[in-house]
Amino acid sequence: MEIGNPERSNQENRRGTLLRSDVVREVRMGGAKRAPGDLEREITAALHAADRALTPREVRSALGESLAYTTVLTILVRLEGKGVLERERRGRAFAYRPVADDPGLAVRRMHQLLDERPDREVVLTRFLGSLSDDDEQLLRRMLHDLDTEDPDT
Repeated sequence: MEIGNPERSNQENRRGTLLRSDVVREVRMGGAKRAPGDLEREITAALHAADRALTPREVRSALGESLAYTTVLTILVRLEGKGVLERERRGRAFAYRPVADDPGLAVRRMHQLLDERPDREVVLTRFLGSLSDDDEQLLRRMLHDLDTEDPDT
């Protein structure tokens, strides 16, 4: 397939054949395709690195502006819908920030998975049975520390 100029507004090659958008996108990205979830992780990492909420334009700039504004906006909206981000009005746009750090997000995901299951005890039992010896000892130590914690502190 002759690809021609991927920058042409009608996305046609020299023979006038319409190109599939994923082919054009792959050409623009230099042939590299992201694995599922990579873009969400990159955007979330950029937001964690910022000291404040960022607009889609600021996120795009932080990522090197290789992505379309609409792509960044779509990912931000999806992450906000999943409860990973919260948004606030900034002028005519929204600015986004993570609701928690990475460990906090992992805790939220674990709670969501447990809440979705009617057999919570079975899931927890199997999880505990799958822990490595080191993780099991760590968990035992953490539970012991919680039990011996002074309630007045």
